[in-house]
Amino acid sequence: MSTNQEKLFGRLLLKNDILQLIKSTDKISVSKIFSNFLLEAKVNPNLGMTSISSNKIKCNRCGTVHIKNSVKLPIGVFYCPSCIQLGRVRSDEFLYFLPQKNFPKKSYINWSGKLTENQKSISNALCQEINSHQQIIVQAVTGAGKTEMIYQVIEQILESGGVVGLASPRIDVCLELHQRLSRDFSCKIPLLYHDGDNYFRAPLIIMTSHQLLRFKEAFDLLIIDEVDAFPFRDNEMLYFAAEKARKIEGNLIYLTATSTDKLEKDIKKQKLYPLFLPRRFHNFPLVVPKFFWKNKFDKKLIEQRNSGFPLLIFAAEIEFGQEFAKQLQLKFPKEKITSVASTTKDRLEIVKAFRNKEITILIATSILERGVTFPNVDVFVINSEHPNFTKSALIQMAGRVGRSPERPTGLVSFFHYGKSKAMCQAVREIKNRYHLISRITNSKRSWCS
Repeated sequence: MSTNQEKLFGRLLLKNDILQLIKSTDKISVSKIFSNFLLEAKVNPNLGMTSISSNKIKCNRCGTVHIKNSVKLPIGVFYCPSCIQLGRVRSDEFLYFLPQKNFPKKSYINWSGKLTENQKSISNALCQEINSHQQIIVQAVTGAGKTEMIYQVIEQILESGGVVGLASPRIDVCLELHQRLSRDFSCKIPLLYHDGDNYFRAPLIIMTSHQLLRFKEAFDLLIIDEVDAFPFRDNEMLYFAAEKARKIEGNLIYLTATSTDKLEKDIKKQKLYPLFLPRRFHNFPLVVPKFFWKNKFDKKLIEQRNSGFPLLIFAAEIEFGQEFAKQLQLKFPKEKITSVASTTKDRLEIVKAFRNKEITILIATSILERGVTFPNVDVFVINSEHPNFTKSALIQMAGRVGRSPERPTGLVSFFHYGKSKAMCQAVREIKNRYHLISRITNSKRSWCS
């Protein structure tokens, strides 16, 4: 079987997707090349959309149900606008699928690090519980070392010849995961996102959550990291994609530091088996944020800069963050200050420069609230009462501090013009969930501490 045919295993693709795989210089027509390829690869077509009533139609890639009149094209057929960013699905066209095949049984892990006792408890529980629970959620405080805790269960699947998918809603999280797992596993790992690598078949795949829409029954184990983050949070289309992407008997593991109402309901309904780790890998708790009126900002900034530690400042809006960086640079000309957001073209280079201490103050939007580690950093949140700053976002921002055993503490300061409900909830949850450890003995959850 050709390399191009192998790229179809476990995939759910449009005709245009397949045509990109089989680019040919032959003089015969494209349609004939396509037909010959489907025949040779034994690929069966499935309708792109299915009518479920006289006025409703369902997309078979993303599961979204539409009112027919709202998605009707001038030629009389229907299309799905919900997943159109991955190519247009139409009711008169097909999606193509070839069942997944296993890989040779082989050990790929080459990680030489050691887990703490708390991390081992979660790691061992994952390896045991996937035999009896198809869906598991690990709620681990930020800085607990979630990535290392999933290594053993990933290796368990790979050693059996299975396929593992690791997805996250955030590109920056995927990039960091890819860097770490490429170092710690010997197989070559594709990184799939909008501007990422071309797909190649591998036993371990890292991708943004929307890329799951291109898979069907592909993964023996699918892990969703930062499941509470936008756009995955409470997104029915992406939950559908995750279910569709794993094998019928495959396992699904959610990783998060802050849960959602949907996940909590699924835990109560026993649809999800919960594991909880309230301690960081160095056994220090999360730093509790302190509240300051915004007029105290300059004074607290000067105090922080005297410490010499890098400073990460979160801003609620892109334009405000950019302008705020300019204002700070004028006030503090000796500092190296810049801003970063989802629209920043060179943000990977900026993040790297901040990590390497070439930038001393970095103003960021929520793009850096999770999945990134900066040793010894302090965090300020400006206008922390802003509605863009949810409880989970503020907890994640606080979690950037104290992630290094060399400095397991630090500063988390919320500057505001009046406390918001989210601010108070974030501090309350940090105190209750991550500081009052004795409470866990009376919980119904499965605790590892």
